[in-house]
Amino acid sequence: MIDLREMNERVIAEFRANGRHGDGLPTLLLTTTGARTGRRHVTPMLFLADDDRYVVFAANGGAPGHPDWYRNLIAEPSVDVEADGEAFAAHAVEVTGAARDRLFAKQAKAFPRLAEHQAKTSRPFPVIALKRV
Repeated sequence: MIDLREMNERVIAEFRANGRHGDGLPTLLLTTTGARTGRRHVTPMLFLADDDRYVVFAANGGAPGHPDWYRNLIAEPSVDVEADGEAFAAHAVEVTGAARDRLFAKQAKAFPRLAEHQAKTSRPFPVIALKRV
């Protein structure tokens, strides 16, 4: 069985050493503040560039519940992002309605696994825009 924490730590180390993930996919590191603990948590994830925003998807592998990082940024939307060779503070905003559907469809077309994960659950995946502050 894959230890997700160990895998994420390897991806984070590789990303920070090389400025990107080895598979070449558009990856960023998102640092959130724990809603209960106040501790900082770093999560690697795929993103979609949308104008001057980075858009991420709370898929959680198709699990029935939202990922921890999503709950954290809902409680505290001030986050840090590492992407495209730089680190910066950002503000997280959930995208809803037609804009959410457009961004989800665009990402699902580029990465069909997102649609596969969505098919596993009735929970619509939240779409989050990260805007530099």
